[in-house]
Amino acid sequence: MSALTTAAPGAPVVELDLAELRHDPYPAYAELRRTAPLAWVPSVGRHLLTRYEDIVRAEKLPEVFSSREEGSLLLRTVGPNLLREDAPVHRRLRAAAEPPTRPRQVRDRWAAGFERTAHELLDRIEGRGEADLIADFAEPLAAANLALVLGLRSASAHDIAGWSRAMMAANGNYADDPGIWLRAEEATRAIEDAVAETAGAVRDTPDGSVISSMVHAADPVSSTEIQNNVKVVIGGGVNEPRDVFGVGAWALLRRPEVLERVLKDPASWKRVFEETARWISPIGMYPRQLTQDHEIAGVTLPAGSRVALVIASGNRDESVFERADEFDPDRPHRPHLAFGGGPHFCMGAWVARHEVSAIAWPLVFSRLRGLRLVEEAPDRLDGWVFRGLTSLNVTWQVP
Repeated sequence: MSALTTAAPGAPVVELDLAELRHDPYPAYAELRRTAPLAWVPSVGRHLLTRYEDIVRAEKLPEVFSSREEGSLLLRTVGPNLLREDAPVHRRLRAAAEPPTRPRQVRDRWAAGFERTAHELLDRIEGRGEADLIADFAEPLAAANLALVLGLRSASAHDIAGWSRAMMAANGNYADDPGIWLRAEEATRAIEDAVAETAGAVRDTPDGSVISSMVHAADPVSSTEIQNNVKVVIGGGVNEPRDVFGVGAWALLRRPEVLERVLKDPASWKRVFEETARWISPIGMYPRQLTQDHEIAGVTLPAGSRVALVIASGNRDESVFERADEFDPDRPHRPHLAFGGGPHFCMGAWVARHEVSAIAWPLVFSRLRGLRLVEEAPDRLDGWVFRGLTSLNVTWQVP
């Protein structure tokens, strides 16, 4: 099945500037939902699908909206992987990797290590009275936790974070910047070496980690498959919890009345997590390629058509979420799309939920007394394929 690189007959053609999308994609998404919910965007080289119900419908049809897309940036970055496979290959790889990330395993095997790392990071900054909570806390926390769950024994949090940034830049490299590709290649080679070392160690001594689970899977997984899928996990496993932590903390610090209610009701941290992921989705879109002709959003797409399911737009769909552009953890529950759906529902969702809502936010707001934003700091939201805060500069009272 060859990928079609032009607009489907009858599909509106909409010019979007990638720099403007990086700055703030939501006005463009709102206009697309109103006027062209399925539109060909030349700068992206695919059709953007932007309404909630259409995205949900597409996710329920993996046999039509295939994950196996020709020319995928993710394939170029990491090689064949479970995110760009359909059943039965996807099912085999997922079954091998997923067990250590299930809710009970997160709670019983990993949570104590997550909390220990969070305290260690806060010990380093608590006496300073100021920090960038992205660089000094959220990113190293997510990276260290990920190294633990994956079983990467020789990789530091600094290594993991750097590898993730390099690969995520490549996965969104629609501008085809050669420097971005070079940095991604260096990162993936380093990951291959680290995974090979861990796989050798756990072959005789299983440790319950993701790599160990894949090495000992009932349905065999090759060394290359393990390496490629660890690359994928390192990509999403750092940026998603890091960005949800940062955006949620930033939103609460700008809404002290909401923060006050949350601090009085610790159970509400879970609602804050889900609302943050809806409001500013850390992963904004993912690609699909049609296996057959199919009509959606009033347009018949021919087989081979390249489509982006823009989940960041679906999560702001006014027909589903009232006052969709507002951050409101108390809004009535409606399922958001931030972790995808169907067979490709995010494998690390429970890891992210626990490390952020059960550990990171409660500890930061309890230990850093009088936490407040540095108003003149250049913190900003950036990105559209992946979106989060570039920094989160804060101050607090030092005892």
